[in-house]
Amino acid sequence: MSGCYFPKYHLLIRWNLPTNTSLQVYEETGIPHSKHLQQQQEEEGGGPLGGALRFPRSCILWLHADLAVLDERLDRRVDEMLSTGLLEELTSFHNQYNQQKVAKNSQDYQHGIFQSIGFKEFHEYLISKTSSSEMRDKLLTQGITALKQVTKRYARKQNKWVRNRFLKRPGANIPPVYGLDVTFVNQWEETVLQPALQIVESFLKGEQPAALPLTVAHDQIDGKRNRRVCELCDKIILGDQEWKAHLKSKNHQYHWKRRKRAEAQLSTDTSPDTVNTPQEV
Repeated sequence: MSGCYFPKYHLLIRWNLPTNTSLQVYEETGIPHSKHLQQQQEEEGGGPLGGALRFPRSCILWLHADLAVLDERLDRRVDEMLSTGLLEELTSFHNQYNQQKVAKNSQDYQHGIFQSIGFKEFHEYLISKTSSSEMRDKLLTQGITALKQVTKRYARKQNKWVRNRFLKRPGANIPPVYGLDVTFVNQWEETVLQPALQIVESFLKGEQPAALPLTVAHDQIDGKRNRRVCELCDKIILGDQEWKAHLKSKNHQYHWKRRKRAEAQLSTDTSPDTVNTPQEV
């Protein structure tokens, strides 16, 4: 999370919703977003994936679209951001907060707002001092292309997160997910609005919606709720995949090697060759 809030750079911050949310939480409460999340996980009914549900009957409406259509919309979104002043905003931000870092070769695009999508992609364009309009246009095109690519990658990551977070991890604090296809916006009322209203009305009445929630095959979620205890690391691990990942983790490997060294040392200390025997006088 950024160390400070940048009200002038609304386009850059709005583009990066997780960063925007964390900044807003910190601005309004004075408490880091991570602390809020930790408190939620420690509440009754919470867990490693989040806090308990605030309302007993909740559901999620997931708007998704055909990948090719989504990519086209994301490209248009980038073009709209550029037409509404993104480049001017990036240039101003660079001059005020990043130019000196670049001069000292200490720029950091891995932390805070500097890692935001839409800034580091234009690094070469922003630091260029060439007077050649042809070269600047080339660098600008490269930046726009990179921004469109990383935006599409981020959208795929978001879709994957929804599947992993809600569909592949069943549990008491995971509400049902109903898919709404927004591929064809000219069919919005039939494919999105009316189905969404029916689902919500059913939940408000305490009834089961006619539409079925999204699911994944059982073999894809098998073992997700298995519970294991790692005595070496003093941790409780939920899920088969998580257990396998834990066994390969640096922390577990460190404790495992440490125990092996201790066992080897104990074996050496107690071996017959190292036991002191009384000497004859």
